[in-house]
Amino acid sequence: MLRIKKGTQLALSTLLLSSTMLAACSTAKPADQGAAPAPAKEEPKSTAAPTGTKSDLKPYKLVMIFPSGVVPKDLPQVQDEINKYLTEKINATIEIRPIDWGAWQNKTNLMFASQEQFDLMFTASWYGLGQQAAKGQIIPLDDLIAKHGAGIKSVLDPAYVEGGKLNGKSYGVVANKEFAATKGVVMRKDLVDKYKFDLSAVKELKDLEPIFAKIKESEPGITPLQVKNDRSPASAILGYGLFDMLGDGPGVLDRNSNDLKVIDMFQTPQFLEATKLMHKWYKLGYVNKDGSTNKDSEFLAVKAGKAFAYGESMKPGFDMQETRNTGTPMTTVELTKPYTTTGDTTSAMFAIPFTSKDPDRAMMFLNLLYTDKKLLNLLDWGIEGKHYAKAGDNIIDYPQGVDAANVGYNLNLPWMFGNQLNSYIWKTEDPQIWDKYKKFNEGAQKSIALGFVFDPEKVKNEIAATNNVVTEFTGGLYTGTLDPEVYIPKFVEKLKAAGMDKIIAEKQKQLDEWAKAHKK
Repeated sequence: MLRIKKGTQLALSTLLLSSTMLAACSTAKPADQGAAPAPAKEEPKSTAAPTGTKSDLKPYKLVMIFPSGVVPKDLPQVQDEINKYLTEKINATIEIRPIDWGAWQNKTNLMFASQEQFDLMFTASWYGLGQQAAKGQIIPLDDLIAKHGAGIKSVLDPAYVEGGKLNGKSYGVVANKEFAATKGVVMRKDLVDKYKFDLSAVKELKDLEPIFAKIKESEPGITPLQVKNDRSPASAILGYGLFDMLGDGPGVLDRNSNDLKVIDMFQTPQFLEATKLMHKWYKLGYVNKDGSTNKDSEFLAVKAGKAFAYGESMKPGFDMQETRNTGTPMTTVELTKPYTTTGDTTSAMFAIPFTSKDPDRAMMFLNLLYTDKKLLNLLDWGIEGKHYAKAGDNIIDYPQGVDAANVGYNLNLPWMFGNQLNSYIWKTEDPQIWDKYKKFNEGAQKSIALGFVFDPEKVKNEIAATNNVVTEFTGGLYTGTLDPEVYIPKFVEKLKAAGMDKIIAEKQKQLDEWAKAHKK
């Protein structure tokens, strides 16, 4: 439900195209180019019997790490409540350790190198899954899921579980949330209403031009379209809107093609058209001039009264989410149809690192997050009566005297953990939101490569090199700062020199092997 997940995912997958990561909200870097591989070692000895009953289990302290923009001040109190509950359930306690998005790469590299004990870690197809599995940093989970994952299996569609597999083995447990994305633009509702803009007439990105022209003419001091160096409407529509990015590095599938042919997105007509339009708008003054260097989330400019619209990845209820983020009513217009790729189904997962001394207990905890509403909502929202108050069976609001600014527990990462459809819904949200999520998932077009996870290990050096080139050019191209007819040829030339063709060939080889195994 939080912007960080989709924003980061889009920024990293479509713009950084990095070999290793996670995202979201939004400026996390790919994990590792230099973490030491995990040394070969015996499987950790578990204290847990296969039955998993409390009487079979010795006390154990789990450590869970994940990236987060905040460390809530009341985290110790919430952790204490979770531990009371976990002790009763699986005779375990847990240390919940959020790590800043910007520090995630270095911190996890150090933890792996020192073999520090931690038992659960966030991962994703865009946040290091392939490299972590290839290096032995995370362990296969199939046997653990079979022993302790009945709840997980009862909740997750088997097709989505496939996305967490590499070479036929599961390395991550997928969060149950939205498994599709649609791309579009978020706008201030007061200005849409003021000028009576007909959003039903907006079908393509170019259809927004007269709207932006009116804002430019009539609202001095307000930028029609706010962009940042790693995200704009152009990047949103291209990445996971018109193409399946196929994981790390250059090489994508055209959404509208039935062929498993890996192509270079940057040489497509769609890329040229989108970046030409952005450059036109930049010259007309519809886009903030600092777009190529700006790293601040776009909604902050709206919140400050300085911007009208921005591009985003959407899902049911997204207008209410952005209304909370900006502090002003927002409305949305979709420019693509919902689409499901492996990147969407595996955009939030938890893995068990090789450093865990009790992988069975770690899996028991994960399993509870899919079936135990009390535990999940403790983790998501904190302590009832202190951090939220019930306003209905599954509806919550802030307690008297508490609001978003002063609440002591504000992780706001419900999309990251377990079964989000068991998470409480805020009073300001649509009470039918989870039913709409299900329909959204069911109605989405599925990529013909759904379930394919690219292993970047053989081309990690080339991916690192192309990532540097992508970083050099895409900020300027997606925000309209650079003239695409001048700079795309230079961009492609540098990508080829950095090894792009080798990456595409490796993706094609792995995709062909996957398709043969899955009879595609």
